[in-house]
Amino acid sequence: MKHKSGFVNIVGNPNVGKSTLMNRLVGEKISIITSKSQTTRHRIKGIVNEEGYQIVFSDTPGVVKPSYKMQECMLEFSKSALTDADIILYVTDVVEDIRKNEDFIEKVNRNEAPVLLVLNKIDLTNQEKLEELYAQWQQLIPRAEIFPISATENFNIDNLYKRIVALLPEGEPFFPKDELTDLPARFFVTEIIREKILLNYEKEIPYSVEVEVEEFKEDPKRINIMAVIYVERDSQKGIIIGKQGEALKKVGTEARLDIEAFFSKKVFLNLYVKVQKDWRSKERDLKNFGYVQ
Repeated sequence: MKHKSGFVNIVGNPNVGKSTLMNRLVGEKISIITSKSQTTRHRIKGIVNEEGYQIVFSDTPGVVKPSYKMQECMLEFSKSALTDADIILYVTDVVEDIRKNEDFIEKVNRNEAPVLLVLNKIDLTNQEKLEELYAQWQQLIPRAEIFPISATENFNIDNLYKRIVALLPEGEPFFPKDELTDLPARFFVTEIIREKILLNYEKEIPYSVEVEVEEFKEDPKRINIMAVIYVERDSQKGIIIGKQGEALKKVGTEARLDIEAFFSKKVFLNLYVKVQKDWRSKERDLKNFGYVQ
C-alpha cells in the first residue's frame, strides 16, 4: 500500500473551536486556547506521523473583517490555507450566525479540495436545532461532508479523523517522520506567554501585546529564556506590570510552568515589558514579528 500525505487546513470564524480541534487531532497541545477571539494569530502546523501516512494539520486565525494592519495579515494566513489544502476543515459551531463572513464561505465553495464541515459544540444544543443547522449548512456548502462533534468532549473526533485519513492523497512525507511541527522552539515560548496574558488581562490589553524571545539558551540542566512583552502605549505597560510587579510575576510563573511541561526541562524565565507604539499598524514591526512574509 502506497504512502499517503497531505495538508489538512482548519479554517473558520473566531471562537468556534479550531485550536481545540487541532490539538485533539494532533494529540498534543500545539495551539494555545482561550475563550477570547483572535487567540490564534499565525498559521500553526501540527504534524501527525504514522507508518502509512503523514497529516500536516494547519490551525489558522479566525476569519475577521480587518480593522488594522495586523488583522489584514491574519486574514491572509486564513486565505493562504485555502490555496494549498488537500483537505479543508471548515469549522463552525451551534451558536454562531451561519451567514457570518459569507464571502469567505464562497471562497471555500470555489475551492476544489474536499471539504469536511465540522459542526462543533453540539453538547450545547438539542437534536432538533442540530438537524436544522445541518440542513442549513448543506445548502450553504452543498459538497461538504458534515461532521457534528464536540471538541472539548472528544465526541465524534475519531470518525472525523478516519475520514481525513481516507481522503489523503498518495504521496511522500513533506516533513521528517519524527517532526511534530515545523515551527521553532522560540515560537511556542512566545505563544505560551501570550496565552497567559490573554487569560490574565481584560479588554484591549491582550490584543495590543506581542511577545518576542530575545534569548533562548539551553544547557543539560535547564533552559534560560529572556522574553520581551511589547505593548502599544505607556499606560498598557503599567497594567501589564501591575502593582509592585505582581501581575507580571503571575504571568511569568504560569508561563514558566507550562514551558517546563512543554520542553520537559527546568526553565529560568525573565520577562521585560517595552512600548512599541502602534506596532499593530506598522509594516516594519509586523514583519519583525513574523506577520509579513
